[in-house]
Amino acid sequence: MTYCVGLLLNEGMVLLSDTRTNAGLDNIAIYRKMFHFENPGERVISIVTAGSLSVTQTTLMRLREAIEAPDATEETSIMLAPTMLKMASIIGSTLSAVRMEIDEKLSMMRQGASASMIVAAQRKGGPMRLFLIYPEGNFIEATEDTPFLQIGEHKYGKPILDRVVKPSTSLEDAEKAVLLSMDSTLRSNLSVGMPLDLAVIEKDDLRVSRQRRIEAGDEKFREMSEAWSKALRDGFTQIQV
Repeated sequence: MTYCVGLLLNEGMVLLSDTRTNAGLDNIAIYRKMFHFENPGERVISIVTAGSLSVTQTTLMRLREAIEAPDATEETSIMLAPTMLKMASIIGSTLSAVRMEIDEKLSMMRQGASASMIVAAQRKGGPMRLFLIYPEGNFIEATEDTPFLQIGEHKYGKPILDRVVKPSTSLEDAEKAVLLSMDSTLRSNLSVGMPLDLAVIEKDDLRVSRQRRIEAGDEKFREMSEAWSKALRDGFTQIQV
């Protein structure tokens, strides 16, 4: 399983993903789930993934293949798509096609495969966009009313986002919010695990502005986790019933 989250704010976009994959208790591995496609100054597209590794890896390989194809067009390449809506449509169609192909192969064993993606993107002259792509290829978009999207084991990390995140939230506070959201998930679900990948895309930067890999044992993350636990305990003791 996994947990990924994306925020759409006035100042930019923030993405966070874990890296744990598992196929049973004795088959746990680390795979990157965050991927970036950039043409600095023209467009940036970042994707985080959850679900079947075979589906997500095949989908990403096909997206890259379409970008690098000599006959790439606005209809086939996310780096040439004239709008970010068209870009999301290309990703959705590719994901849906891959899922159906793999599902068909697994159907004889009465198994299935599924995956979803969060896509953060902006092109020159256009607004920042944050999409959640469903396994069927359809998608929704983050709005001012709901400025964050989650995939995977999202229930443990959702409360702090509901209470804290607004479009006006600063990028610094947003990083803190997604990391504490992940910390809550790590504590409650063993299928989500370190290391973590964090990325920040500042508004109109048209590139990934900052990236950070947070390894197990990271001192700053540990200190933040302990401070959050203490703040919750202190707040709990102060509440009168």
